[in-house]
Amino acid sequence: MSSPESANGRVAARALRERLAELADLGTTIALLGWDRETVMPERGAESRGELTATLERLAHERAADPTLGDLIDAAALEAGAPDAPPDDGVIARIARRDRDRATRIPGELVVAIARATADAIPAWMQAREESDFARFRPHLERQVELRREVAGCFPDFAHPYDALLDSFEPGATTASVRDVFARLREGLVPLVEAIAERPPPSPLHGPFPVAEQRTLGLEIARSFGFEDDAWRIDDAVHPFAQSIARTDVRVTARWNEADLSGIFAVMHEVGHGLYEAGIDPALDRTTLGTGVSLGIHESQSRTWENQVGRSRPFWEHWYPRAQAVFPEALGDVPLEDFHRSINVVRPTLIRVDADEATYALHVILRFELEVALIEGTLAVADVPAAWNERMRDMLGVEVPDDRHGCLQDIHWSYGELGYFPTYALGNVVSGQLWAAAQRELPGLDAALQAGDCSQLREWLRRTIHHHGRRLDPPELLREATGSDLDPEPLLDYLREKYTALYDL
Repeated sequence: MSSPESANGRVAARALRERLAELADLGTTIALLGWDRETVMPERGAESRGELTATLERLAHERAADPTLGDLIDAAALEAGAPDAPPDDGVIARIARRDRDRATRIPGELVVAIARATADAIPAWMQAREESDFARFRPHLERQVELRREVAGCFPDFAHPYDALLDSFEPGATTASVRDVFARLREGLVPLVEAIAERPPPSPLHGPFPVAEQRTLGLEIARSFGFEDDAWRIDDAVHPFAQSIARTDVRVTARWNEADLSGIFAVMHEVGHGLYEAGIDPALDRTTLGTGVSLGIHESQSRTWENQVGRSRPFWEHWYPRAQAVFPEALGDVPLEDFHRSINVVRPTLIRVDADEATYALHVILRFELEVALIEGTLAVADVPAAWNERMRDMLGVEVPDDRHGCLQDIHWSYGELGYFPTYALGNVVSGQLWAAAQRELPGLDAALQAGDCSQLREWLRRTIHHHGRRLDPPELLREATGSDLDPEPLLDYLREKYTALYDL
């Protein structure tokens, strides 16, 4: 334990925390405005919201790039070298230096340009998607690609320009390493999907599943996961997402469809994201460590709750009677075995967010390949629809009928988030590794899920993943939690075992 004298002497560490708290508050305010924009903001508010967001982005960038912050980080790092200094002080200084280095490389005017381009692109994407007209969105995507190339140009030390974009979402990942993991995924998934295609598909579920009842069941399941009524909320959005304003203010959204139960699975997915943010060590609040370490690790949490838990037989042995009570006409006469097979059907689909576990990563690989080509300049934005449709045909055997069901289905490019998509499949890979580790360390896990008790898994994930925030980089966090580096084999093993049983392969 440090002495009062040494604690009083950590002037720079305390001052750094104060500066980082201000930056965290600005970031949280920007996030809150983004949540509002996607859920309740009137359509005509887009222009003023863009200006407001741009101002806050500029202020945050100026404070992050302020030379005095660099001096403060250096002083805090020196203090952290003292034998009795708290361990977090050194980590805070190290991560703050890395964040500041990235901020100082990107000019403030480029940050503002990106914010304004995004404010213009989001409503244009929504309109283009509604009308299934890529041409309406094309100039906005061209602008976003241009701006992201400028961002990549600020980081000439990366081996590939796409690395600079990928690193902001998945620190340490490279275009080359992602290509390797994706090649191994594709090699394992394609023959599995082909084998399943030769077996008769399960009977589909027949709705309708009224939205009000889906909300009821979705909220009950969310509460069993860890949703707290006085600290969380669920709203509707065109593209489901989660946003943590604080550990005690977590926002999740869903998109509902009366023809199926996709809205309930969307809630499971987004609550998984929320649990990560809500489970971070309170000591890291309003510091640079007080959020998820990467989007791949984040996605591993949502996919674990949606798939390994939410599509498992033990989970539904508890919840299916309740689902039958909520949807008596649709599910009353459907045996659990048939229901379980139906929610785990494997079939190539047009829409990524509706894809099954076996084909999902193929959707992500498609987007990754297109993004790399856009940044390299080997693919023109005007040719995106044709390239998209060709890859859907080659990789999934699906014909794309229109832009709405093709290259306009995701919101990410309107945000200019090139480099984001790979993290979805990387998250799947990590979820496979975490699930294998949880099964080893929690031998009673299946029995707990059968009893409707999700606390075992939630607390294990909180202890192994959530609590750390950004203290550990993704590779280190993964090794501590699972004992291995990034490896698609546990996910492939899980999928083979699951679908061999379901389809009698």
